[in-house]
Amino acid sequence: MDLALTEEQEMIKNAAREFVEQEFPKELLLAIDENRYPCNTESWGKLIDTGLLSTLIPSEYGGEGGSFTNAGIVFEELGRGPVPGPHLSSFVLSVNMLLNMGSEQQKQQHLKAIANGSEVVVPAISDSEYGWTTKHVSAQIETTETGLKLNTNKSFVIDGLSATHFIVAAKDDEGTIGFYIIAADSEGIETRELTGFAWHMTEVKFVDVAIVSGSKLEKCSWQEFEKNLLLSSALLSSYQVGGCQFVYELSVDYSRTRVQFGTPIGRFQRVQDHIINLVNSLDGARWTTNEALWKIDSGKDFEDSCHLAKAVASQAYLDCCTYGHEVHAGIGSLNEYGLTLHTTASRSLFHYLGDPRYHKDKLAAVLGF
Repeated sequence: MDLALTEEQEMIKNAAREFVEQEFPKELLLAIDENRYPCNTESWGKLIDTGLLSTLIPSEYGGEGGSFTNAGIVFEELGRGPVPGPHLSSFVLSVNMLLNMGSEQQKQQHLKAIANGSEVVVPAISDSEYGWTTKHVSAQIETTETGLKLNTNKSFVIDGLSATHFIVAAKDDEGTIGFYIIAADSEGIETRELTGFAWHMTEVKFVDVAIVSGSKLEKCSWQEFEKNLLLSSALLSSYQVGGCQFVYELSVDYSRTRVQFGTPIGRFQRVQDHIINLVNSLDGARWTTNEALWKIDSGKDFEDSCHLAKAVASQAYLDCCTYGHEVHAGIGSLNEYGLTLHTTASRSLFHYLGDPRYHKDKLAAVLGF
């Protein structure tokens, strides 16, 4: 297993890092965190134009047609920001679902639109109780005299405010879960921002929303959805690795420059303990994630590695932010310092696409326990 980056991948990494540092400075990230509309910024449009987000989209649908490893490099650099926006929801999960579950017509219509930025397609899976299993989908498609209707309340939808379309999970008359593409401006849809530590999360209400013909994904099965969730989780793990790396670097720099009792605080044993914990968490997340991406691109069985990577990376990102706050103490809690951007993101992404307990249970099943 060779996890070293190629010359081309080093170029992608350097280009992505330079772009993020230039176009998404801390001041812009703080402003986005306050207004929650990342797609309204000039920088988001520039990010779309670079094609970096379209790595997973094949060239015939307007994308770059790159590997998961290449995409992972991009998302790790985005995670350093942390750059917000519907990249994980639209450019990863929705793209994977459309590629593997959509009809050719749906691919032609939506993948090209996602690639050029004219559409933001956001999955809305669980209902009132947040989760990623079939028991968390209670929405029911109703057959009425005027056609099919949807009435439900989708809670904790990441990037819901930015969506032009939703991919909604709902049951048919036979209780089988299907996935339906619904325009966000359809009559009967109402969105509400969730504040606090809910990072760019939205509650979406569907009241007598019409289900139009051809909106259902062609290959609808929960098993197929779980496969795409797992593929997407590897890139989410890359994003979390980027966050871990940034918090580590920020904490080390602070421990070298913050002087107390006439000496840099990095010389104190307790501070060193926190830095070591940061290193251990970062390394565990990075290597499990790199292995998962390598297995996907190599055509090997990737289930165990993807489950392990997401479990480790989610816990690592949360822990790194905690250790970072221990190093920084009071100044780390000031919004303008920037650490809280990662703290909030780490708490929400901890659960996105399954929390560590979910993936550990899945890992145990894959390993036959």
